[in-house]
Amino acid sequence: MKYLISLLIITAFVSCQNSPEKVAETTAPNIIWLVAEDQSPDWFPMYGDSIQSLPYLESLAADGVVFTNAVSPVAVCAPARSAIITGMYPSTLGTHNMRTYNAYAIGDNEPSINLPSYSPIVPDGVKMFTEYLRQKGYYTSNGPKEDYNFKKTDAAWDDSSDEHSWRNRSPGQPFFSVFNFSVCHESQIWARTKDSLSVNPAEVKVPKYFPNTETVRLDLAVNYSNLKRLDNQIGKIIEQLKSDGLYNDTYIFFYGDHGGPFPRYKRALYDTGIKVPLVIKFPKNKNAGSTDNRLIDFIDLAPTILSLAGIEPPKVMQGIAQFGEFENKKKPQISYHTSDRFDELYDRLRAVRSTRFKYIKNYNTDISRALPVAYRKQMGMMQELGELDSLHKLDEFSSIWMKPNKPEEEFYDLVNDPEELHNLALNPSFKDSLLHYRELLEKWIKDTKDLGEFDERTLIDNWLVDGQQPKLENLQVEESEKGLELIHRDPGTTIIWRVPKDSIWNIYSEILPMNIHFEAKVERIGYRDSDILIWD
Repeated sequence: MKYLISLLIITAFVSCQNSPEKVAETTAPNIIWLVAEDQSPDWFPMYGDSIQSLPYLESLAADGVVFTNAVSPVAVCAPARSAIITGMYPSTLGTHNMRTYNAYAIGDNEPSINLPSYSPIVPDGVKMFTEYLRQKGYYTSNGPKEDYNFKKTDAAWDDSSDEHSWRNRSPGQPFFSVFNFSVCHESQIWARTKDSLSVNPAEVKVPKYFPNTETVRLDLAVNYSNLKRLDNQIGKIIEQLKSDGLYNDTYIFFYGDHGGPFPRYKRALYDTGIKVPLVIKFPKNKNAGSTDNRLIDFIDLAPTILSLAGIEPPKVMQGIAQFGEFENKKKPQISYHTSDRFDELYDRLRAVRSTRFKYIKNYNTDISRALPVAYRKQMGMMQELGELDSLHKLDEFSSIWMKPNKPEEEFYDLVNDPEELHNLALNPSFKDSLLHYRELLEKWIKDTKDLGEFDERTLIDNWLVDGQQPKLENLQVEESEKGLELIHRDPGTTIIWRVPKDSIWNIYSEILPMNIHFEAKVERIGYRDSDILIWD
């Protein structure tokens, strides 16, 4: 209701881009994201797994397109989400460590290493892409998770909360709504160990890189059961869309925010950590039931959504539009991936990947791939891997990940060795290919201004002022016959305003009328907001 009041006030004086009249005329499509935390393609029926049915996701896949080569630039959530919401590599943004900004922290972000919670100062022009949707007249909503590795801006969402829904938009207004599902998160493996199971642990397939034990089978079975719970939750959203008559004409994206919840999946640059499920249902079920092998990186999601909405993606974005009005006809053939800090521990890795090969550069060869991150030590599988390794009871393949150190370079033939168990870096037959991928990675590190080479504390000292985010200068107001113009000399900022006591900030794009009461401020990722200007 407050949103409508704000719109009506402006409509009474000027032609407003977000007014209901303007929105009602648009043909902009509705878009939904359904985001599963911590999941790889391995366990979904649309990717060939047959142990259980997931009716709603299978139906979505039957109505949509299954993408077989979707990847995350980082194998952990907060850095990955920073890429998704900006269209940028985390290592360019400064969001490559897990976590930088920690909204959940009380005191230090990582007390064991005395790291504060901070928002990196991102390059000029970088914004949360939903700002552009709102400027086009979209209703944007998200929930319940944010976790972008920087403090979100108020311009990004009309509603970011547990109760968000497209049903709260104005009549005829197009919407972009994100639904995040934590029921399949890593933590739910140990949290739900004693809950009912949808599959028999004896029937699950154990990958070669895990020991075939009761504990491993149980954890795998718990994940399958969590996916059943996920499917039921997704079903409620799909049924709401159908009930509202929106399903057929809505873009529906289902994807995982990075690889699976297990050791060697989450936080690892193997395909188990970076490949994700991705299904897109297009309006009118275009290309229903097909598969698409193109490479889609998370940095492509922001420009793609903007393109679908008829908005040209900003030049600063490093991803490309895969569909829509501004689709880039030249599709990428390689992707790049990073690893840095995970909670209290550092392990810098960089990788370049094609559908044929993957090259991994390890910068910290004197530590194990199996970082002893305290958080994941709560998982039964992780505990058992440590115990079996200490007793030398792991076999040739399950022991690789647990070795106390790692080689400087890894090179894998993803076609003939999809599980990445045979490192070819020292194989002379692949010398030229290894050199080519090494050079690709070195060039990418330079071209994207990868910040991973810098100590995190040095970055923090460069960004913060006396231990705080720098603060933006205040707004200026110019009065004229046309109304009130809000001015800020930094073009990289976003000016937002609202009627006093309103809960929603509007993005400033038109001169405001003289006789309106409002408050306004300036914001930018990595900065503290300006003081609030109150106009009476």
